[in-house]
Amino acid sequence: MSPNSTGNGALVPFSGETNDSLAVYTLNHGLSRPISRVAISWSRGNSLRVSLFAEPSGSPDAGDGAKVVEVKLGGGDPEIDDADWRRIAYGSVAPFALLQSRRSSISALSKSPSAYHSDWWEHVLQYSKDITSLLTEPKLALNPIIEDPNEIVQNNEEPTCLKAAWELMEIFYVDKQSQAWLPERLVDWLADYDSLFTSTQETIHGKLVDFQNDLVNIQVIEDDPRYWEVMSSALSVGWLDIVVKMLRLHGSYQLDQLSYRELENGLVEAVAVLISKMPRLRHESASGNLGDCFKSKPDFIKAWEKWRSQITKLDCSPFWIQCDNQQTREGLRNLLQVMLGNTESLCTASCYWIELYVSHFLYIRPFTTGIESMYNLAQKCIQLKPPTGTHRLTGLMIGILSENTEVVLAEISREFGPWMVAHAVELLTAGSEQAEILLQDERYNLGGISMMELHRLAYAQVLSSHALTWQIAPIYLTSCMKQGMGLLENLLYRQSVQHNNLLLKNIEICRLYGLDHVSSNIMKVAGVYHWKHGRKGAGVYWLQQSQDTNCLNRIAQQLFDSVGKSISDESFKQWEGIIELLGSESKPAGGLEFLHKYRDFKKSLQMVFSGKSADAARQAVGSLILLMKNPSTPQRFWLTLLYDSLKLLNWKDSPLLSVSETHLLLNKLQELSLARQRPQFTEPSLPPQALSSIRLALATNLGRAILDE
Repeated sequence: MSPNSTGNGALVPFSGETNDSLAVYTLNHGLSRPISRVAISWSRGNSLRVSLFAEPSGSPDAGDGAKVVEVKLGGGDPEIDDADWRRIAYGSVAPFALLQSRRSSISALSKSPSAYHSDWWEHVLQYSKDITSLLTEPKLALNPIIEDPNEIVQNNEEPTCLKAAWELMEIFYVDKQSQAWLPERLVDWLADYDSLFTSTQETIHGKLVDFQNDLVNIQVIEDDPRYWEVMSSALSVGWLDIVVKMLRLHGSYQLDQLSYRELENGLVEAVAVLISKMPRLRHESASGNLGDCFKSKPDFIKAWEKWRSQITKLDCSPFWIQCDNQQTREGLRNLLQVMLGNTESLCTASCYWIELYVSHFLYIRPFTTGIESMYNLAQKCIQLKPPTGTHRLTGLMIGILSENTEVVLAEISREFGPWMVAHAVELLTAGSEQAEILLQDERYNLGGISMMELHRLAYAQVLSSHALTWQIAPIYLTSCMKQGMGLLENLLYRQSVQHNNLLLKNIEICRLYGLDHVSSNIMKVAGVYHWKHGRKGAGVYWLQQSQDTNCLNRIAQQLFDSVGKSISDESFKQWEGIIELLGSESKPAGGLEFLHKYRDFKKSLQMVFSGKSADAARQAVGSLILLMKNPSTPQRFWLTLLYDSLKLLNWKDSPLLSVSETHLLLNKLQELSLARQRPQFTEPSLPPQALSSIRLALATNLGRAILDE
């Protein structure tokens, strides 16, 4: 990194000779003073946060003393911004998951590997089409009511290198139906993406756009050499519609000139008809495109020979001598030479080696099917048209033509990043056993995982590093059989528990993938976090969901301490929210079970004090006995419970406690007397005569109970 400021050198010294091996990032920090300290940390996504601290200065006008700059590291696509990348990342989840589901289903049902490979490419092709539609970004353009006759090039979509690379791999690796007319697929591909190469070299698309911009200033179009030059170039790569449209711009078509330029117009029209009738070995042509399509090779060969004979006949016609316009005569005959496959004409018409490569398939090797000897032809075209600059797509195309899977994988990884690699490996292995062995075999030097799993893990790591995409990382992690689940658990544990929506999302992911133990631990962490930050109700709720009895017992002890030495009506109000969380049918929840039973006892006692019947009194006594029997009831609350129950113990009509129940309460008093000798015992806040009153009431109740029995 090198800071871009006045008088400052590079943060890390490097030699200019090593620029090819080092990525240099310029920091526009704007600090005027020399930098004394630098701190670097990871930011969100694939970015670094660089904090720069200037040397201290005693002057108040010395400017800022520090600056924080975010540096986005390489590996992304400069054509696509972060929002579009997130759209692509989310949109590609469904096709990827569907393909993995189909793979599992077919592998389970198919007994022979050949049956799996025979139709698997169809599923991959559908997957590829789904991804392609995701990468398509229509350009908003108004369709004019009246077509502009001078508009040669129409751009309804803004092409990207990412989509171009994806479609290129689909053509060569997936679409088996199009193998018979593979060169025609390349023609269509170049027509869509030739404009992308304009950034590094001259292209036919760029020449057409420049000529279209200058067209309004040209008086006699057929006298302009560029008119014939761009038509020859467009014809060399099979853009028949553009060539015919440009031919119809010829001045001989104007009504005021047609009478005395009839011969010239006839030659122009003859060439236009031949171009529009050019045979094409392809399944079908796009709507409105020119050319006669043939699906079978014998029919195509027959039509091709007839078409070429017509071109040769026109080229030898005596009408050329009678044509007075030299520019028209030479331009039209050059178009005929392009269609006749003249190597020199094709080399002159094309701008770089890929255009020359496509023109060879159209006019010199029209009967080529499949990928036979394509790489040798590419090397020849590169020698004839050396590239003037390095483009992102050229390395990928050479790797594909050389049938080198490792080179293709390296190119898409270097140029298009982890998303492309994680999804494109499905295309590389479609029907190719060699690529499948290369990408799916486990490797010792990779820790026992395959290259396919390695690239998926790398992409999942990129997703996990961003707060807006981590939710879709589990889809890719679970497709990695060796290390995916372990990394998924780490990802889920790293998520924050302070936001409820995020916590619920985390737990839902655990449920989807059967990670019950992870879900329990996350809920336990959430419970402790909320409890420590004062949200006691939320803390108890999540600890209950995790069924953590130990934590609930410790929380119960803290609650008892916070309430104090008494459970009077006033202090009890602090507990009611937590008691409500327990519910009337909740299972035991550690020491908090005492609060649940005490709530029932308190309600019954209030009914007794409000003048209710003896049934309410008996219900209150039952709650009291349950509390005193339950080991979760803290010992320091026994005396308070008995003191609150004095009215029940002294019930006038008849004793409410049986002899055994009275003995139980007397034994509890005896245990309490022994416990009071311990130094850690906490005395309840009761009147001095409370213990005597309780003893007298129990003794009286015992006597009455004995007499009744």
